[in-house]
Amino acid sequence: MAFSSNSTLPFFVLGIIFLGTTSANFYNEFDITWGDGRGKVLNADQLTLSLDKASGSGFESRNEYLFGQIDMQLKLVPGNSAGTVTAYYLSSKGSNWDEIDFEFLGNLSGDPYILHTNVFSQGKGNREQQFYLWFDPTADFHTYSILWNPQRIIFSVDGTPIREFKNAESIGVPFPKNQPMRIHSSLWNADDWATRGGLVKTDWSKAPFTASYRNFKADACVVSSGKSSCAGSASSGGNQAWLSEELDNTKQERLRWVQKNYMIYNYCSDSKRFPQGFPPECKMA
Repeated sequence: MAFSSNSTLPFFVLGIIFLGTTSANFYNEFDITWGDGRGKVLNADQLTLSLDKASGSGFESRNEYLFGQIDMQLKLVPGNSAGTVTAYYLSSKGSNWDEIDFEFLGNLSGDPYILHTNVFSQGKGNREQQFYLWFDPTADFHTYSILWNPQRIIFSVDGTPIREFKNAESIGVPFPKNQPMRIHSSLWNADDWATRGGLVKTDWSKAPFTASYRNFKADACVVSSGKSSCAGSASSGGNQAWLSEELDNTKQERLRWVQKNYMIYNYCSDSKRFPQGFPPECKMA
């Protein structure tokens, strides 16, 4: 699928990019957690992760969050990125962890990235949806957002929703709502599976591979010593409108457009994988 498909873009997608006017300070918000110098905070508003044959790199947030609107701008590894994975996600700790995933699976030059999403609740995932993007994510920065409230999780790209995972506790599906999560990101080699099921390997002659980050923004409930910053007060960055936000008609239309034109895998449609019947939350899709 070609990137330059603007003739098919509906009017509501063109030109929508959040620039994060109140972006946070990378020095204060994140720690480089691994990579032996391959992860670098360039300035208060920009960070890079690099991968070479010896190691990848990663960072995590100093804060833990329990619900919020999380925005980050990323520019992905350009050129031949086959075998590489750039992961950007929220995760708690422990054997029954919760997690909300964006993963960007690299590809050969000229072939599109695959955006892989997943939701884990109490240690159970296997809720994958995958997409192509309607632009080249290596040419410029784009905003990748997670809206997480007690009713739903919404994945968005440049303000356009691509996936909604609804709270289905009423039919017995656990939902991430009790475990605070940190923001994590990593750039690593996964050429045993990332590109065409592992058939295409990482070309180390192109290393180092670098992904860039800027304009982080968290309008979210920060949890510290078991207490939430949202308890009875305004959240750390706004008015908590996101805490009850849902998709309006326009955003539902955007979501349908993305899923019709750019979704390439949906676990809720994979009958071979679930011969005994689809997971119960698929009924709410």
